[in-house]
Amino acid sequence: MKKIELEIVALSHSITQTHSYAVVLGEVNGLRRLPIVIGGFEAQAIAVALEKMAPSRPLTHDLMKNFMNAFAIDLHEIIICDLQEGIFYSKLVCSGENDTVEIDSRTSDAIALAVRFGCPIYTYENILESAGILMEDTATTGKKKKAKQEVMVEEDRPTGNEDLKTMTIEELNHLLNEVLDSEDYIRAIAIRDEINSRRKGK
Repeated sequence: MKKIELEIVALSHSITQTHSYAVVLGEVNGLRRLPIVIGGFEAQAIAVALEKMAPSRPLTHDLMKNFMNAFAIDLHEIIICDLQEGIFYSKLVCSGENDTVEIDSRTSDAIALAVRFGCPIYTYENILESAGILMEDTATTGKKKKAKQEVMVEEDRPTGNEDLKTMTIEELNHLLNEVLDSEDYIRAIAIRDEINSRRKGK
């Protein structure tokens, strides 16, 4: 079966499940998107790696990468290989000195490791066909079209970031230090982006 390469295009709150997030994967050189609902911890683990943040202590996925590196195990790719009753199933394709093995994994964990290893993410046509969203060419229409199955998409959601606009740079820096201490990296990214946009605006 032909594999289709995906890349992470967005990480957002889920509009279908409270306290959940969604990682949105996009078809490389294509218009289809595959949204996957994940937990807050996994969303944070993905966000930390995407933003190249250095946590004060290794997160679980950092520990896993360090463990694999210590034993000369390389992660070549991850494959989102099945979809059953709205749940995505994935596998890690790993190799050691003598062998290549496939290991079952939750999709959110697989993506968090893929970001850390810089390895490709793949899925199959039937999964994109049943759970994907087709993005029409925004240059011509600017509209989104849903595929057959009802799926969760990104939302313009209140994240608590609205109050950041009213804060001073000093208050933002203080808040950034606080959320980093509590290891809330998703909030830290929003605060950092607000600080950066203020500095660029000067």
